[in-house]
Amino acid sequence: MNTRAEGRRGEQLAARFLSKKGYKVVERNFVCRFGEIDIVALDGDTVVFTEVKYRKNDKFGMPREAVDRRKQKTIEQCAAYWLYKNSLTGVPARFDVVELIGSEVNHLIDAFRP
Repeated sequence: MNTRAEGRRGEQLAARFLSKKGYKVVERNFVCRFGEIDIVALDGDTVVFTEVKYRKNDKFGMPREAVDRRKQKTIEQCAAYWLYKNSLTGVPARFDVVELIGSEVNHLIDAFRP
């Protein structure tokens, strides 16, 4: 399986995981001129922008470590645009990371703040 296919599979697993936790997935792979957000979901009245990172193992570090400040900035810009586009500015929002290591799923709630 190539890297892109593994990424899609990881995003599908993450979306299912969030749905089982009671989140409502409202959009996947939102793309704008700033970049991309893997999953946009609702946790009650909070909009959750979720970055998904997959690794076969932790040999080269934890997947969450790939969500560096530069990546966070990209996600923040995309999130601001998504909220604006959907007339939801001022609505509670947060940034989560779902990391997949092999078949293990870790959900980091409120993983970073703007």
